[in-house]
Amino acid sequence: MPNDDGVVAALEGALERDPGNTALAVHLAELLLVAGRPAEALARCREVLAREPGHDGALAVAQQALGGERAGPAAAEPEPAEPEQEAEPATVVPLRVVDGGGGDDVDAEIERPTVKLEDVGGLEDVKRKLNTAFLGPMRNPGLRKAYGKSLRGGLMLYGPPGCGKTFVARAVAGELGARFTAVGINDVLDMYIGESERKLHELFQTARRNAPCVLFLDEVDALGQKRSHLRHSGIRGTVNQLLAELDNASSANEGVFVLAATNHPWDVDTALRRPGRFDRMLLVLPPDEPAREAILRLNLRERPLAGDVAPEIAKLAARTRTYSGADLAHLCETAAEAAMEASMETGELRPITAKDLGRALKETKPSTRAWFEVAYNYAMFANEGGQYDELLVYIKEHRLS
Repeated sequence: MPNDDGVVAALEGALERDPGNTALAVHLAELLLVAGRPAEALARCREVLAREPGHDGALAVAQQALGGERAGPAAAEPEPAEPEQEAEPATVVPLRVVDGGGGDDVDAEIERPTVKLEDVGGLEDVKRKLNTAFLGPMRNPGLRKAYGKSLRGGLMLYGPPGCGKTFVARAVAGELGARFTAVGINDVLDMYIGESERKLHELFQTARRNAPCVLFLDEVDALGQKRSHLRHSGIRGTVNQLLAELDNASSANEGVFVLAATNHPWDVDTALRRPGRFDRMLLVLPPDEPAREAILRLNLRERPLAGDVAPEIAKLAARTRTYSGADLAHLCETAAEAAMEASMETGELRPITAKDLGRALKETKPSTRAWFEVAYNYAMFANEGGQYDELLVYIKEHRLS
């Protein structure tokens, strides 16, 4: 029956009516392979793997079909025997077979950060939680075993933009003495079907080859958008691939630590926040007053300053509540531009004055306000399981609603 052309034709007709039926496509590929039509079987497998790069059944049939293509027709004159070669891993060939995509290798930038958590200004609560949930158990395997503490799952940092989420992730890699690679949406998304999934897989593979490694997914809300919003979008397959890679990284790979950051946690697919994936969320808030003062001093340190600036910095830190670290750096840059403009007019170097800082404060506004206005609605009305309780407390304490 498997060799009956009528059965094959019937299955092809059924697949035309239901092109997304993966099980039917793989079954048809198996029948085509048995019928001595390996090229057609391989074509069916490629269609499946474009949607689901890790499909075991399609990978197995594709590998057999590739062998069948190399063997040629049964009636052909046999060629001289060649030394038998070890077969390549099943995932290599199909993951690189992308119609029209070209299959270019993915370049991942690997670095070894030297910064540590002690170099992060403020964010004491975030540091404490990182040590409790992640770094402490990592450094103390005996204690971890005694308490049955699992290292499965990843950490998702969320909060307003410009507050140091990426810097914290680098500091975690520095604490672990691990390599660090950051992945953004531009590193993954591709116009060709199946190529985004392949790139994402290769980036995870690169992290595994460079273990111990912190794999940082920046703007994870773009890579892992809610699939309910992506019913007709090609990125839906990318979300599925990300879920598969996270499951693999948390259960079968040693030394790969996955961190993510987002400004919009409410847009992240709920499946990504299940246990074993990003099951822990850490809120990264704007710096507190001591941290703001430290950031201001750091950004002014290498610039020419008038004598009235030093006592003004503490006052400025008190007046910049809800400013992000990026906002504070911009404030210092604005003050420096004013002093530089005056220097160009007079032809003499004029240092930054307290007046320049005061004028810069009037010109710059905290970029976090718009974020808190949106976040308040989610914290109030979409706070499932109390995941935004900490955020809601901060908003009310600082009267940001």
